[in-house]
Amino acid sequence: MLATTVAVVGLGKIGLPLAAQLASKGMTVIGCDTQPDVIETINSGHAHIREEAGLEQAVAAAVTRGTLSATLDTTAAVKKADVIVVIVPLMVGPNREPDYANIDGATHAIGLGLHRGALVIYETTLPVGTTRGRLGPMLEEASGMKPGRDFQLAFSPERLYAGRVFEDLRQYPKIVGGVDARSTEAAVEFYRSALDAEVWPVESAETAEFAKLAETTYRDVNIALANEYARYAARRGIDVLEVIGAANSQPFSNIHQPGVGVGGHCIPVYPHFLFNGDPDLRLPPLARAINEEMGAWTVALAEERVGSLRGEPVLVLGIEYRADVREDAFSSAFRLRDELKAGGARVYGHDPYFPDDHLRRMGFEPYDLAAPAEARVAILQAGHAAYGELDPRTIPGLELFIDGRNALERATFDTAGVAYVGIGR
Repeated sequence: MLATTVAVVGLGKIGLPLAAQLASKGMTVIGCDTQPDVIETINSGHAHIREEAGLEQAVAAAVTRGTLSATLDTTAAVKKADVIVVIVPLMVGPNREPDYANIDGATHAIGLGLHRGALVIYETTLPVGTTRGRLGPMLEEASGMKPGRDFQLAFSPERLYAGRVFEDLRQYPKIVGGVDARSTEAAVEFYRSALDAEVWPVESAETAEFAKLAETTYRDVNIALANEYARYAARRGIDVLEVIGAANSQPFSNIHQPGVGVGGHCIPVYPHFLFNGDPDLRLPPLARAINEEMGAWTVALAEERVGSLRGEPVLVLGIEYRADVREDAFSSAFRLRDELKAGGARVYGHDPYFPDDHLRRMGFEPYDLAAPAEARVAILQAGHAAYGELDPRTIPGLELFIDGRNALERATFDTAGVAYVGIGR
């Protein structure tokens, strides 16, 4: 099946680069979103996502060629499309329970425009069984047609890293599983015409859904193990990074890096899609608990070194969930904030990517490195490149620096007379 027109539903950090990629292959792509400013920006030939290398140029070129446009009317776009790719985020609440409102709404709109012979592919990460058991019936109800008979339905997980989407689209195998053999075949044929990467068919939509959850849960469990090693090393005065480097010199070892916590849309969330409804899974929830504890462990480490933090100013450097990405979803900075405030500390926050009003909304007192206030303790939460040249002598009253990402050099702090502690170092 060689598609001529594709509707990409959801034009966020993954959806827009994917739409641009499809347009670069000569397909006519209609991007669908619910945000009027997003639609206006794309139709003017610009990208509203700023952090993705090459995206602005790709969008401009596709709009100029007439192969990419955007609309608020998903149903109208689907009526014109041979293939519909859905990458609307599945939101979650504080307890990581899925909130299906957005993807259900998108699915209903798609169903109203669906025509016989179309192919619908979900790329949104989903709990196992959702494509077949929830979204397929919704499409059937709205369209009056049956998936696998009147139209094809498949799941293919996005396996992309914000900031390098085009690179990842070229290198990672595309996993594809349909609700039946015909759906799998149609989705495989589509992706082989759309991507340069290898396309891997798997047995079913459930297999493809599980594959995505398996890989993200593996990373969470691996990081939890590294954090356990870090805490063990700290109790014995051993540098855990040296241990991990030595262990990983053996090809069967791939221990990840420890840190002050795990953040983002993926790793802290997707393991819950596995174990929230399955009490027989034991290791993933334990790993989640270990990684969530790292904020409290880090604050306890600070108190062990300098005493009570009650009334003391503490600076958290980096509010984003990882270095140099403008996103703070489930950032471990928030766990640090809560633990520090519970201990009575005055909590400052600094991040070169966020303005002061955002920091205030997130519960931090904004900190200006150009006009610094006193801070007895500083904790590096996100290892932004901007912090690589940090001079600890410019922070008045600084006694202890905790490098929550093991990203900076100890010698800088030794020279400044500031105590330096890494995670497991």
